[in-house]
This record gives sequence, structure tokens and C-alpha cells, in this order.
Amino acid sequence: MKCNHFAGPVTLAVAIGMISAPLAMAQRGQRGGQAANLPDKPTAVSLPAVSAEITGPGKMFDSTPSLPSGRDLARYAYEAREYFISGTANGKPYTTRIVVRKPSNNRKFSGLVIVEAMHPSGAAHMFEFTSDYTMTAGHMAVEVVTNLTELLAQNKERYKDLKVDTDQVSEILAQAGSLIKQKKPGTPFGGMAIRKMVMLGTSATAAILTAYLPAHMVYRTPDMERIYDGFLPMSTGATMRPVDVPLIEVPTMTEVSGGNVSTRQDGDAPGDQFRIYEFAGMAHVDSRDSVRFKPDPCRYPVSLFPEQAYMSVALRSLLDWVDKGKIPPRAGRIMTETKDGRAAIAVDENGNAKGGIRNPYVDVAAAKFAVRNEAANPPIPNPSAWVAAHGQGAPSQMCGLAGYETVFSKDQLQKLYANKKTYENRVKKSLEELEKTGWSLPIYRDLILGDAARVAF
Repeated sequence: MKCNHFAGPVTLAVAIGMISAPLAMAQRGQRGGQAANLPDKPTAVSLPAVSAEITGPGKMFDSTPSLPSGRDLARYAYEAREYFISGTANGKPYTTRIVVRKPSNNRKFSGLVIVEAMHPSGAAHMFEFTSDYTMTAGHMAVEVVTNLTELLAQNKERYKDLKVDTDQVSEILAQAGSLIKQKKPGTPFGGMAIRKMVMLGTSATAAILTAYLPAHMVYRTPDMERIYDGFLPMSTGATMRPVDVPLIEVPTMTEVSGGNVSTRQDGDAPGDQFRIYEFAGMAHVDSRDSVRFKPDPCRYPVSLFPEQAYMSVALRSLLDWVDKGKIPPRAGRIMTETKDGRAAIAVDENGNAKGGIRNPYVDVAAAKFAVRNEAANPPIPNPSAWVAAHGQGAPSQMCGLAGYETVFSKDQLQKLYANKKTYENRVKKSLEELEKTGWSLPIYRDLILGDAARVAF
């Protein structure tokens, strides 16, 4: 039975362990020779060979099972095609898969590409977190697999010839990016009018992105051009090294609550084009749309904060920066305080975070959004397929990275807003102001207003 109130926090040590474990694993996997094997001057990478489209045996591994309901690729006239790429990286052969998601009609392609490593858990999370914006805008999304565990577990026959070592990852990402930018005839990118390309990552794949940054400074296309034009790491508090392209970092409340967030300041100078965006209400993982939380395996009701609506703000800001030279606004950080000798998020009278990038969910609140959740005890008897397949620790892992929400009672709502009409009008006014300043995208207006309409007075 779930509680509708917060009975006690996950211990700090456990929570930080759950957050840092995937990051640490990814960082360890990137060491072991990566830095030592980088060239000491800008060097063109080799282009990998590309297979014909892979159509069997069996089904393609689906790395986007958590696209919002009713808003899949078909709705936006998009297609997903799978290919294998192969070459030599760090002196050894490799073969891996890429998935290209783009408009079915190439004339609707925007010219902008987002690239991400598939998360070790088997998801193209950054595409999931921004899919409505990405597909509405006509951007191409390319997923590069750097960890084969989930693919082989689902369809060993289809993926048996793939091979990637951890010390090859950065060079593979450079080669894949170079392949995209070359637009070579006979490849999935032949004839595509590609202008700019950015790399995205979250949690473990943010660690992969972070480890790639030194490689970015030396790896080049065959034409000796930069490969990636910008970077967007999310769900990480790591201090990002300066690079020669824009970078927007998005720590979540989960990182902030542990006091494990970079103090690097925003910058606009060449070599220091940097922003940190912290969205009040956002947790380390999305629990609104993720199939891993259906049914909810956590002790407290999982957060329905719309991660996608606000990660899309960050992505749009980065793409405008690299493509149009439009310098994004700076934003305040989520406020913290010291409680019992440790860092904690400072909260308002409703229990929501102070500071950070604001939104109607915290400014015209109908619930308290907080981190971190924890697994239900006893465990629920019918967890999602992913949770069931990943052992006893899976509920604790996922819930510890998720947020939770405490819905206000009708008495609380009436004291705050008097009636539902007043509440909805205030949400609408807040949303209109945020859209004018670029902190909310019009394509998410119906979603946000729909959430407000469902609040019960």
C-alpha cells in the first residue's frame, strides 16, 4: 500500500550510491587507455563501414519503449531504421549498431542532428525525453550502441556479430559522428542537408559524454572539421571541462539534493560557452512516461512532472546557440541549505524547491515534487517487464533515482486558490509568461493545461 505523505528519506549514502554507480561504471569504462591513446594534435578519424538496413532475424531491439502514449513515431511521420557500423577504434576492430530516427519525408528534415549513446540499461533516453519537440521540429536523432548487454539478452541471433570494448567508445562516437557529417552517398546520411550536430547524454550516458570531451578537442572529420557542434549532459553534477563549442549542463534536483553539483559559472567567451540549467521539480529519471514505472514499484507515488517539456527547452536552447548563434539566457540555480550537517534543497511554504528555472508545477502548485523515492516494501507483485527482468535491486535502483509527488488535499487547494477556475487561470497566466521568455515551448501547452484541468477541487 502506497503512502500519500513522505514518511522518511532514502539515506544519503544509499541515494548517492544509486546515482553515482552508473556514472562511475561508465567513467571507469572510459579509462583504461582512452586519454593515453588520444592523438596530441587534431587528427581525422576513419569513417566506419555501414551495412544495409538490418531487418532480421527477429525484431529490432526497441530502445524507445517510453515514448509518451499516443505520441509515437507514426504520429509524427517518422521512421526508425537500424544499421551496423564497423571499423577499427583504439587499434581494435569493432561492430555496433546505430538507429536513425528521422522524418519519413527527407524534405521535412530540419538539418539538425542529435546523437546519443544508448544507455547501458537499453534506452535512448534523451530521444525519449525530447521526442515531441524533436519530431515536431523535424530533427534527426541517431543512437549509437556502446554497450551490448541488453541487445544480446533480447535477440542474441540478430546481434551476435556485434563487438565493442569500453576503451573504444570515444573513438566510435567520433567515427559515427564523422560518418553523419560526411553525408556520403550510399549511407543513411547520403544527400541529407545536415548543418549542425550535437551530442546528448543522461546519467550513465552523460558520463560517456563527459569522457568524450577530451576526444572532441582532437578528433576531426576527414575534412578536418569539428565533429560535434555542442553538448547537452543531463542528470549529472560533474564539472564539465571547457570545450570550443556550446555546452548546456542540466543537473536535476536529485544531484542538487546531494550537494554534488558543479560550481562552474556560466560563460559566453569562446572556449567557455556554458550554461547550467536546473529545473525546479525535475528528478534524475522520468517517471511520468517510463514503462519501468508502470505499474509504480515505489513506496511514494511517483512524480508526474513532465521531464520532456523542460528538457526540450534545454535542447532547443542548445540548438539555437549552435545553429543560429542565439545566446541563451542565464538562469538561477536551485537554492540549497544545510540541514543536519548536509546539503538539502531549500523549499517554499508548499514544499517545492526554491530557485532554479520556474514552471507552473512549482509556482502554481497542486502538489509537492521532491526527491528521492524508494522501493515499495514489500515489493509490488506485478512489476514492469524491465524491473522484473533486472533482479531484486531493480525497484530500489529505479525508485531511488525517481522523484515523488504529494498531491495537495482539496482543503489545501481551496486555501491557495479558492476555486478551480482561479487555479486554472493562474496556471494559464504563468504558462503564457514563460512561453514569452522561452522557458516553456508552445507544443507542450496542451499537456500542461491538461494536467491543470485534472486537478480535483
